[in-house]
Amino acid sequence: MRHLRRIGFAAAALLIAALGGGVVLDRVYPPDLARLQSHSVMVLAQDGQILRAFSASGGAWRFPVTPEQVDPKYLRFLIAYEDQRFYHHPGVDPFAVVRAAGQAIAAGEIVSGASTLSMQTARLLEPRPRVLASKLIEMGRAVQLEARIGKPGILGVYLTLAPYGGNLEGVRAASLAYFGKEPGHLTEAQAALLVALPQSPETLRPDRYPAAAKAARDKVLARMLGAGVIDAATYRNALTEPSPSTRLPALNEAPHLALRLRRQSPGDLMVRTNIDADLQRRTEVMATRVQATLEPGAGVAALVVDNTERRVLAYLGSADFFDDRRFGQNDMVDAVRSPGSALKPFIYGMAFEDLVVHPETVVKDVPMRFGDYAPSNFDHLYRGEVTAREALQLSLNLPAVALLNEIGPARFAQRLADAGAPLILPDKHAQPGLPIALGGVGTSLERMVTLYSALAEGGVARPLLYRAGDKAGEGHQLMSPLAAWYVTKILDETPPPARWLAAGNRRNASTVAYKTGTSYGFRDAWAIGVNARYTVGVWVGRPDGAFSAGRMGREAAAPILFQIFDQLPQSESAAATPPAGAIIGSTNDLPVNLRRFDPQPGLENEAAPQVLAGPAIQSPVDGATIDLASASLVLNARGGVLPLRWLVNGKPIDSAVFRRQAEWQPDGRGAARVTVVDGLGRSASAEVWLK
Repeated sequence: MRHLRRIGFAAAALLIAALGGGVVLDRVYPPDLARLQSHSVMVLAQDGQILRAFSASGGAWRFPVTPEQVDPKYLRFLIAYEDQRFYHHPGVDPFAVVRAAGQAIAAGEIVSGASTLSMQTARLLEPRPRVLASKLIEMGRAVQLEARIGKPGILGVYLTLAPYGGNLEGVRAASLAYFGKEPGHLTEAQAALLVALPQSPETLRPDRYPAAAKAARDKVLARMLGAGVIDAATYRNALTEPSPSTRLPALNEAPHLALRLRRQSPGDLMVRTNIDADLQRRTEVMATRVQATLEPGAGVAALVVDNTERRVLAYLGSADFFDDRRFGQNDMVDAVRSPGSALKPFIYGMAFEDLVVHPETVVKDVPMRFGDYAPSNFDHLYRGEVTAREALQLSLNLPAVALLNEIGPARFAQRLADAGAPLILPDKHAQPGLPIALGGVGTSLERMVTLYSALAEGGVARPLLYRAGDKAGEGHQLMSPLAAWYVTKILDETPPPARWLAAGNRRNASTVAYKTGTSYGFRDAWAIGVNARYTVGVWVGRPDGAFSAGRMGREAAAPILFQIFDQLPQSESAAATPPAGAIIGSTNDLPVNLRRFDPQPGLENEAAPQVLAGPAIQSPVDGATIDLASASLVLNARGGVLPLRWLVNGKPIDSAVFRRQAEWQPDGRGAARVTVVDGLGRSASAEVWLK
């Protein structure tokens, strides 16, 4: 009895010593988890999808992943194939060790290994030569890992570090490279391939050895059928699924934004943005299609913002990041360019706020001289007297310059700077001058979108938010709510670009208040639009600043703007509800002092203005006989001063008055007289016969 007691005490002491020694060794020689911490820098969309990744040390594509982020069928396959007793052993499987030893003794050589997933994970963390001593160390490390991070942690390390050929490490990198998707939803065939590849990652690479990869995949599937993990029907279907034979390009969506944010925070391994991944992809595809039609060296940039908190949903610095011919790595969202006429709405906004004019105030579009500065309209023609609303919609230069002269260019520039959109003058020591009204200044697409998004919040400008979790910045009152509403209402009524129907004639289309701009030499074409929910900005041009062949904002950038808005959920106009104090009516309904705006004395030139020729009807041709096979007849006019009004047999028809086209639906056969009347009351007619 005393002898047994001594043996018991000795066994207990030995166990305690072993446990104590294990604890000491664990403290002295902890497992090295540094490799796990060295993973690819990831820039993520708002939903966690990877937009762009930067390779880890050594050039590896390695993304952290947890078991919860992987399809459960893959985990079942992995454990059934690699380590059936994974959840029942402490890191080393004694049954597997005994079996492997017995087979080796019987065969005189190693027949099968005894590595558990825990031991394989230890080897991934600390690679060693494949010798017996290394195997013993891996056993000890496996037990350590079991005690330290448990089964879920071990699976997470394996899923992150397992080799998949080339520079792919981890199941997430492999799934993205071979299947183009996250590993959360895999087919049986895909799961089997991902289980097989780490067995011999270089000789089973599907992009280089597709036949070998398929054979290894099918072997895993057969094992799963034999183990009862899948049934016969699932097995047969999985065998028919094609195996990937190519590796997809590296993740590279929103590359300019990703690079920008990485430079801002070089120590962050994960940056989550506000980007909507699906919208970003659609925008990139659309812009790439448009850019293919441009001359070499020209590019497209776009920015989409949710007005609620100014979250950036899509960011396109150029349509092709790797196209050196088009200077693709230049970020044209952030580049300083000339805005052309795109700043005019804010000149009018300040003039409305100062009660210099009202949208229905009559202003003059006539030749003027401002000291040594004598601007002209884009077409070198003048419209005489028009309302401020018409002057902004037609983007007339002379009224805009006269209004800027009235409110003060320095004050205007300071107001924009206070709102977070400072203007860049050609000479940094110069004072802002009147040419800024026509684009004689520098700004960026980012700053222009910042300004236009203020129209959706009663004139309050806020910084744009690129990172998820950032709070809305402090607002600055760019203009009064009433002035912002007036500007937005005017831009709402701006006709859409050619071949684009107004929102009321398109299903589920949003009303867009937008303005275009074209810089000197056609270098930059702009279109920026806003509704209650979204602001979108588009730039088309040459990053190298070279002249372009007649590229204008309305023709080059506006159609892209409307295509992007059509990708967004429908939203009401930002000017849907008039604010208190809004004066809605004609010129005669205004207070006397707001009915006309007369520029400062001495600004008008003595030379008589050259007025645009009267209207002429291009189609239908006078005297033509027209077959009524189609339901409607398109009317076209040239010349004349907008707005144009159309009449048929003396009766007006519905039409967009600031367009030179209209659509008429005849109500019967016979003679019809088509008449167009321009803004100065001049008219032209054509008589046709309908059969």
